[in-house]
Amino acid sequence: QVQLVESGGGLVQPGGSLRLSCAASGSIFSINTMGWYRQAPGKQRELVATITTAGSTNYADSVKGQFTISRDNAKNTVYLQMNSLKPEDTAVYYCNLVQRNRLARRDEYWGQGTQVTVSS
Repeated sequence: QVQLVESGGGLVQPGGSLRLSCAASGSIFSINTMGWYRQAPGKQRELVATITTAGSTNYADSVKGQFTISRDNAKNTVYLQMNSLKPEDTAVYYCNLVQRNRLARRDEYWGQGTQVTVSS
């Protein structure tokens, strides 16, 4: 099992910045993909960004150039730097980890979510 613990959410004014962190613990394999998803009220959960252990990144078009994902493999921690925040970025942000287990089956884990509210 893998546990994911997010931190760094909160209330920020439009144009402000926040940095989310997600620390993973448990049975983590050396090759995995970590990422961030978000869910706004009344909407489906959507991809924000992902990053592999090799450092390959993928971003939703809506956050390219605004958000930056990074990770520290030694700490099994992923970060999301969010700049120039807009009210439409308001959502619960969820950390995600995907890896292949010893049977080569895909395992997926989610954090509990952290609220980000962008409002004046």
